[in-house]
Amino acid sequence: MCLFCDILLKRDKIIYENDLAYAIFDNYPVTKGHALIISKRHFESFFEASQAELMAIDDALKNVKKILDDSIHPDGYNLGINQGLASGQSVMHLHVHMIPRHFGDTPNPRGGVRGVFPDKQNYE
Repeated sequence: MCLFCDILLKRDKIIYENDLAYAIFDNYPVTKGHALIISKRHFESFFEASQAELMAIDDALKNVKKILDDSIHPDGYNLGINQGLASGQSVMHLHVHMIPRHFGDTPNPRGGVRGVFPDKQNYE
């Protein structure tokens, strides 16, 4: 069974949910509060999501942001989707990473998600 489908059945790790999406904390967090927003329907690709599912994911992102803002007070966020094996997707079920960021958590955050290719992060 799919890891994320299994979590949805067990329900013990869910920190937020609506009709079409739910959120959990990542088991291997990049930073404190790293959360995953996950579609309830099992499918692999962001591009397969219905408009209603995209709206549910957006709702979950905003609600999890409130939870994290109130609990750990981050200075910013990285949001990302690893789409396909070539991008590093390891669980083949749509999920969005929500990674809280704090000033000083890395020496130079400029370039953000471009850091997946470290030589491309600094584009000055």
